[in-house]
Amino acid sequence: MTALLAGLPEPAYLLELRSTRMAALELGLLAVAGGVSGAFVVLRRLAFFSHAVGTATFPGLVVAGAAGFSARLAALAVAVAYALGTDRAARSGRDPGGSATGLMLVAALGAGTILASDVFESGAGVDRLLFGTAVALNGSDLAVAGGAAALTLVTAALLGRTWTAISFDPSGAPALGVPDRPAEVALLLLVAVTAVAALPAVGSLLVTSLFVVPAAVARLFAGSVASLLALSVTVAVAHALLGLYVSLWLDVPPGPAIAVLGAATYAVASLVLALPFAARRTPAEVAL
Repeated sequence: MTALLAGLPEPAYLLELRSTRMAALELGLLAVAGGVSGAFVVLRRLAFFSHAVGTATFPGLVVAGAAGFSARLAALAVAVAYALGTDRAARSGRDPGGSATGLMLVAALGAGTILASDVFESGAGVDRLLFGTAVALNGSDLAVAGGAAALTLVTAALLGRTWTAISFDPSGAPALGVPDRPAEVALLLLVAVTAVAALPAVGSLLVTSLFVVPAAVARLFAGSVASLLALSVTVAVAHALLGLYVSLWLDVPPGPAIAVLGAATYAVASLVLALPFAARRTPAEVAL
């Protein structure tokens, strides 16, 4: 334990090296995208979809890497196709959050692992695909993260009220003239695009560490949609930077560090709210 604490880096270390500065900036931008979109993901109960759409890209990433094709474009194609397939399944009456999605998760992980180990022999590259990296990010990754953050903010400004109306009254929204289907498809596609942008930093397996967990923590305390958005972004940025710090300290990928930190935060917050003196808030109390 003493040796572990002795290796604890100074917080300023995050700004000393170009690679760590870039990682901190990229994770910060992704946290903004994840915090904003994650708030609506939680309201629309799309957490399982957010996890599935990231995991679904794993086999495509392996094949693209071996074939010399753009991994980002391959992941984007898979993610968009999965998002559109999810919408089609929902419209046809099949539950996209049930057994079909679970089967897809298992199949994607299994296929990706077989391709990486037995077909293309990707070796250690699998860790980066699954869990991300803090030291191999480049300017292109940073630009994509910035674009994802900008796209999320613009889309949320245009469709946020519609997503909120659909979340609280999905059956009554069409009667009010709310274009529910285009808005639903837009949210699914937004999550797919931003999840692909997050792959280099957090990996395909742990996209939810930035897109679901911060919003889930925020919803425990939020009293309105506006406060949910603000708290979700704040928690996401804090988790991203603290997770990066822990990953550098323990020499692990940032994805697992952010995920464990988020899970611990949610557990502590839930325990605090379970105390007799804590003010309790139900999901229905989140005001429009």
